Amino acid sequence: MGKSTGFMEFERVSESYAPVAERVTNYREFVLRLTDDAAKVQGVRCMDCGIPFCNNGCPVNNIIPDWNDLVYRGNWQEALTVLHSTNNFPEFTGRICPAPCEAACTLGINADPVGIKSIERYIVDKGWENGWIAPQIAPVKTGKTVAIVGSGPAGMAAAQQLARAGHAVTVFEKSSRVGGLLRYGIPDFKLEKSIIDRRMVQMEAEGVAFRTKTIVAVDGKLPAGIVNDAVTVVTPDQLKAEFDAVILAGGSEVPRDLPVPGRELTGVHYALEFLIPQNKSVAGDGPNPISAEGKHVVVIGGGDTGSDCVGTSNRHGAVAVTQLEVMPMPPEQENKSVTWPYWPLKLRTSSSHEEGVDRDFAVMTKEFIGENGKLTAIKCVRLEWQGGKPVEVAGSEFEIKADLVFLAMGFTNPVASILEGFGVERDARGNANATTDGEGCYATNVAKVFAAGDVRRGQSLVVWAIREGRQAAREVDAFLMGSSLLPR
Repeated sequence: MGKSTGFMEFERVSESYAPVAERVTNYREFVLRLTDDAAKVQGVRCMDCGIPFCNNGCPVNNIIPDWNDLVYRGNWQEALTVLHSTNNFPEFTGRICPAPCEAACTLGINADPVGIKSIERYIVDKGWENGWIAPQIAPVKTGKTVAIVGSGPAGMAAAQQLARAGHAVTVFEKSSRVGGLLRYGIPDFKLEKSIIDRRMVQMEAEGVAFRTKTIVAVDGKLPAGIVNDAVTVVTPDQLKAEFDAVILAGGSEVPRDLPVPGRELTGVHYALEFLIPQNKSVAGDGPNPISAEGKHVVVIGGGDTGSDCVGTSNRHGAVAVTQLEVMPMPPEQENKSVTWPYWPLKLRTSSSHEEGVDRDFAVMTKEFIGENGKLTAIKCVRLEWQGGKPVEVAGSEFEIKADLVFLAMGFTNPVASILEGFGVERDARGNANATTDGEGCYATNVAKVFAAGDVRRGQSLVVWAIREGRQAAREVDAFLMGSSLLPR
C-alpha cells in the first residue's frame, strides 16, 4: 500500500445525501459522489492487512486492495481496469449493493471499515465521464449462438461475457425495456435508468441482441402479480432448436403472499404492483394507477423492497407511512467478535427510512379490514419469539389505519411454468436445480440448458446475480468450445 498508516491517520468519510426536503420532490439520484481528494484519502485507509477478507466477502471477488491503492495514487484508468476484471457492472453494485465487502473489512473489527462501495462507484463513474469505457468487440466470431432468458443482472453479465468471447448472443425479455428488476423493481432515486441504458448500448455494440416484449413460455401466461408486457411468445422448444445453448436467468419473481381475511380488499397490493408502474411512469411509459397521495400507507416487510415502497410513498405525498416487520428489532450494533467477517444482523436504517416512516417490529398482520370492499385498516398482534418461533402476545391486538398496504415480504421462487416448459428439474424450494460445484456447473438436467442467478439460487443480491452470470458464461463457453479463457 502507498501509505501503510493511512487507516490510523484518516477517518471514514461516507458519501453525502441531498437534503430530505429536496430529494422527496423528485425521483433523481441524491447520493453525492466523493471528490477526487476524498476518494484518495478513503483509498489510503485500506490497511495492507495481509489477508484481505473483503475479497471473499464480495461475491464477485473484487480485487479491492489493489484498486484502493490505485485510487490513492491517482491511477484512475488502471483502477477501472482492475475493477472491471471481476465486475461487469460496478455502477450497479456501487449504488445498490449492501456491501458485504465492508462487513468483512479487517479495519471494521474495531473501527469504521474502508468505504469500499463509495470508492467503487467513484471509479466507474469517473470512467464513464472520461470516456474510458468502450465496447470490447471480439476479434473472432465463433459461429455459436446463445439464448439468454431474462435481462436482469445475471442475464446481462452472462450476455456480455459470452459476446466478448465471440458468440452470437440474444437476450429475451418479457418487459418493454432491458434490466429486469434493476429497472422495474428499484426506484430511480436509487438507480437512475440511464445507468442501465448506457451499458445496453455498449453491449449492443459488442454484438448482444435484445428482444424485448418477448416471453419465453409454452402459452405465454404468468401467475398473478408478475408483470408481462410481451406481445410475442417464443417457446422453450424453439430456443432449444434454434440456439446452441440456453441460459435461464429469469430471476425469482413469484411474490410471497399474505393469505389472511380481507386479502381481496381493494388497496392491498404486492410491492411490485406499485413499484413497477412507478418506474414506468418516471420513464414516460404511462401513469401509475396506484397513488399514495394523501393516504395512510402500511408496508409489510422490512427489507429493501419494503424500503423502496416507503421512499416511493413519501414522494407521492402519503399522509403517513408505517413499516411492519414480523421479526424482532435487531440490535443497533452487532457483536463483531461473533459475526465478523460475515454479514451481521443489526438494525439498518435506509435513506428512505430517514425520509419518514414509523417502523414497528415483532408484529403480525391478522386481518385486513374494509368497508364496501375497500381497505380501511389492518388488525395486528404483537409477537414474542421463543426458541426461534413466534408466539402471539395475549391481549396485544391493535389496529392501524390503512388506505394502502404493500406486501414486500420477498419472493418465493421463479415462475414454475417456465422451468416446466424447458423440462428443468427443480429443487425443494422450486428453483432450477443446477449445481455450482464440480464439472458441469450451472448446467441443468436438460441438454445445453443452463441456469444462473435468482432462478437458480433463489432471491438474492444483484452482486450474486452478476457473479453467477459471469460464471455461467464461462461454463457455457467451455461447453461450446471445449475450454474457456473467460474468468470466473
